[in-house]
Amino acid sequence: MNYNNELAWKVKEIRRFPVKSILGESLFSIPIDNRGFLGDRLWAIKDMTGKFGSGKTTRRFQHMKGLFNFRARYERDIPIVTMPDGVEYRGDDNAVDKALSERLGFPVTLVREESISHFDEGPISIITTSSLRMLSQQIGEPVDPRRFRANLLIDTESTGFIEDNWVGQQIKIGTTATLRVMAPLQRCVMVNNHQEELRQDNRLLRTLVKHHGATFGVWAKVERNGIVNVGDKVFLK
Repeated sequence: MNYNNELAWKVKEIRRFPVKSILGESLFSIPIDNRGFLGDRLWAIKDMTGKFGSGKTTRRFQHMKGLFNFRARYERDIPIVTMPDGVEYRGDDNAVDKALSERLGFPVTLVREESISHFDEGPISIITTSSLRMLSQQIGEPVDPRRFRANLLIDTESTGFIEDNWVGQQIKIGTTATLRVMAPLQRCVMVNNHQEELRQDNRLLRTLVKHHGATFGVWAKVERNGIVNVGDKVFLK
């Protein structure tokens, strides 16, 4: 299979979110399989109606205010959830349900994915530094990639929303992993939300709606399992 080996594209950041719709962890290396990044969004916060915590309300998801006040990371295959005050709970300890419920103000449980995926659209989300530069120009100041909760930030020297042109194409990362880019990623109000030191910024979604059909980045499925590392070269078929 022929790839364009002259493109100076590299993996700049890897992010994994053990629990859907809360803050996650930055990694140097991660295995990928058919489901996507190992453990990504494998857990979710579920309310008593059976809906999962999200930044939006749909048939399956329920908007829950304040989810970005929580963070999760893995110890082996168990998520460790950090509360806003810094207290940590293991995902396999029932105390985490009580702690989350008290802080959210209604009963919830932390649950592992079963037969239906917790993903909104697809397994792996991708953005590029090119798109970030374009959006930053439209906003008038730098836009932090954390706003988009992408699994991969790819460093490129191009300009514009270049990953839009990848839809339907295959990309190889490093020496093993191969992805197929499936579609642009639709964005919701979560990109505006306060997280860590990033303030609430309602300009972001409004600008994307005006200039880019409310999309930013793309999602991909896995065609060949492998390991992805920061610094890996990225090749487009």
